[in-house]
Amino acid sequence: MSGCADPGGSVGAFLCQAGQVLRAAGIEAPRLEARRLLAHAMGCREEDLLRDPRAAVPGGAAAAFGEALRRRAAHEPVAHILGRQGFWTLDLEVSGDTLIPRADSEAIVEAALAAFPRVDAIRRVLDLGTGTGALLLAVLAEAPGAWGVGVDLSPAAAGLAARNAAANGLGGRAAFLAGDWDSALAGRFDLVLSNPPYIASDEIAGLMPEVARHEPRLALDGGPDGFDAYRRIAARLPALLAPGGRAVLELGIGQRSAVEAIAAAEGLRSLGAREDLGGVERALVLAAQ
Repeated sequence: MSGCADPGGSVGAFLCQAGQVLRAAGIEAPRLEARRLLAHAMGCREEDLLRDPRAAVPGGAAAAFGEALRRRAAHEPVAHILGRQGFWTLDLEVSGDTLIPRADSEAIVEAALAAFPRVDAIRRVLDLGTGTGALLLAVLAEAPGAWGVGVDLSPAAAGLAARNAAANGLGGRAAFLAGDWDSALAGRFDLVLSNPPYIASDEIAGLMPEVARHEPRLALDGGPDGFDAYRRIAARLPALLAPGGRAVLELGIGQRSAVEAIAAAEGLRSLGAREDLGGVERALVLAAQ
């Protein structure tokens, strides 16, 4: 434990050593991530570790932490190691069957809520490619009179989303289906949400290893130019949107104009885009002409 001044079995020593390991592996914010992993292994809060860095780490927690550290140094996402990820006001189960919900995607929820004069105007919600159910469940949490359907091609993802709905007290207002986009659906919706795959196929290998190696390619691969899913969704939106309905689609960096053109070709009009916290145009709002 070169450079670590705390006693060998203490919280401080474990965090110091783990920070060195993660830094050598090229992990950003290594001490922060080490703290998250150790708190998880010890079943406590991160602030508890800071309060008493000389506290001993029990043997079982030390073993669990060592395994978590090994996985993170191999660039497995922290959310997969913890099995949880926060999104909006929700605590969500995550797995390798779905994308990990990201703070950037909260712009989709913000744009969706802002697209209606009142939340009680949102009654029927559809989430295409639902993954963990994050987008649908976040909207339902803010619109208590709404119910929704989430669809995912992966049966494992649809099952995980259903568990998240139940765990967050929304199971009675959400249903999840395994299917090819909207092929199993009938009816119209006030709000259609989607975070579709939008990475060009030949760019996936160059993504950060946490994404390229550990997140499902099905949820990343947007075809040769990255826009295959947008074409499919845009073609169906006129039949899916109720009168006055809105669709909100997540965008990749620099994709707004291309997706607006795809939408316009299907008779949809753009109502503008909302930026995420990094200033990227992330959420495109669409309506029928």
